[in-house]
Amino acid sequence: MSQVSASPAVGLGVRQVRRWRAFALLAVACFMTAVDMLIVNVALPTIGLRLHFQQQNLQWVVTAYALTFGGFLLLGGRAADLLGRRRMFMAGLALFTAASGCGALSAPAARRSACWPAVSSPATPAGPTSST
Repeated sequence: MSQVSASPAVGLGVRQVRRWRAFALLAVACFMTAVDMLIVNVALPTIGLRLHFQQQNLQWVVTAYALTFGGFLLLGGRAADLLGRRRMFMAGLALFTAASGCGALSAPAARRSACWPAVSSPATPAGPTSST
């Protein structure tokens, strides 16, 4: 009784597809990291205005964000070594999704209703409110 195995060409094709999927996932992760840093830099004027930071001290916001990000990246890498890459990836994805959802729902109701009419309350007007 011999087992029939798939031809090497079929195995190579499956590996190529998996390799490209992994590459696409890594590319999206790098893109999200770059967009995340861009968002912090775009938000600097608002952060400075609302927290009453001086212009020369705003660089510390970016530095603190980058250090925190790097620290959690190291912690996540070690946790992936101990607990498994797939489990940590799924936990990180769930945490990111939950945090993004909380951030979206924390927006003022008028701005949220303009973006997502189904999420806003029925009493909230669809457009920006005026105080005239």
